[in-house]
Amino acid sequence: MHPSLTFAAPAAISLQATKTYTLSGDLRGPTTLRGYDKSYPFPTENTHPNKIEYAPGQEHDKPEGGFLDFDDIENPQPLRGNHGGTIASNRNIPLEKQHPDSLAPPTTDKGTVAQLEWPLGLSHVKLGQDQAGFSRQQNIGNLPISKEMAGVNMRLEAGSYRELHWHTAGEWALMLNGSARIQAINSDGQTFIDDVSKGDVWFFPSGVPHSIQGLENGTEFLLIFDDGAFSEDNTFGVSETFSRNPKEVLAKNFQLSLAEFDDIPQEEQFIFPGKVPPKDINEQNVTGSAGILSSQESYSYHWSQQKPVQCPGGTVKILDATTFPIAENVAAAFLTIKPGAIREIHWHASSDEWNFFLSGQARIGVYAAQGNSRTFDYRAGDVGYIPKSYTHYIENTGTEDVVVLEVLKAGKFTDFSLGQWLALTPAQVVKDTLHLSDNAIKGLSKTKPLIVSGPVPPATVQ
Repeated sequence: MHPSLTFAAPAAISLQATKTYTLSGDLRGPTTLRGYDKSYPFPTENTHPNKIEYAPGQEHDKPEGGFLDFDDIENPQPLRGNHGGTIASNRNIPLEKQHPDSLAPPTTDKGTVAQLEWPLGLSHVKLGQDQAGFSRQQNIGNLPISKEMAGVNMRLEAGSYRELHWHTAGEWALMLNGSARIQAINSDGQTFIDDVSKGDVWFFPSGVPHSIQGLENGTEFLLIFDDGAFSEDNTFGVSETFSRNPKEVLAKNFQLSLAEFDDIPQEEQFIFPGKVPPKDINEQNVTGSAGILSSQESYSYHWSQQKPVQCPGGTVKILDATTFPIAENVAAAFLTIKPGAIREIHWHASSDEWNFFLSGQARIGVYAAQGNSRTFDYRAGDVGYIPKSYTHYIENTGTEDVVVLEVLKAGKFTDFSLGQWLALTPAQVVKDTLHLSDNAIKGLSKTKPLIVSGPVPPATVQ
């Protein structure tokens, strides 16, 4: 200690806690309760439900593995034909009704498959300032299998900002509602600005600084990052860039006086309210000597204006580097699946698949090799994740259209169709292997139907 420095001893504190609680009984029971004793009472109450109410098709499992609708079943049970048993304990019935293929799985489900579904409604919400918006995310923290991609749902009220920032991961976005103004520059100083609306897409490569602002009616959007470990909390923000550097350094860097930095925010701004931008985007179109970003390198794509392909059971449109080259490693399909229809059995050889359900209810059945298979149920707001090469289908199990986004970490959207593969294989090979009839083999399609129409499950017809 420096000889000129002295410290006074702290004053004694006489204040003490005075409240006590009196507990009756003993927290631990006696040792005599170990093992069998004929004097112990034997329970005789009936553990079986008074009545078993079956969903259509459940009692006899016909058709095998068909969808079971438990919405109108008061006390659904984990039964399929003569398989399963009744539940005799307390339970979360509303949750079980939303996941009928977990409660009473198809008998084709075998072995072990990792969890492939996460409801964003269970994600922790990060709140913005002054009711300006929020975000919630899905990553390997809540869905460990999603190693290649992560998702964020974000809301910005009118005029509110997602502050100027950048990421270590690429950011691909789909506008869910409203409209937003997005702005960025590239490393050459070329500038970019655009207004995007429901159904439009943007992509900011790793490290590209950008901002997002809600326009007059606010906005909500979905962000997909090409790193399953991505977290919103790891974002590089401009406010912290300033507050984590000494003012002397800032003054020297910007050639300004120290006083200019007296009011800079000291913490992350994240989402905060601002003035609604002018309707005329040209008023905010700032350019330098490098000019603006070329169309070839544009960070936005107005996907809402692309007409989808009509399929037997719905519609499909695709966006990948073929038409949106800046997103060189993100490919997406936007599908509408009619009630009873099915996104045909297929798999992706080049990438895992990240899904987001925008509306409707559906189930996905996957085959994961080595005898492992599992069926999962999804509703609006749910995220799905299917590892590379897993065969899977998406079946609409409700009465309204299923709208789902499929995202691949690939430059081109590709898949293998099970039906097309068999149709383009010598008929005798297929017959010898699968024992299909000649009539069934003739009915195979040499082209991909993508979405196949089918009857609406009887339990869901209103």
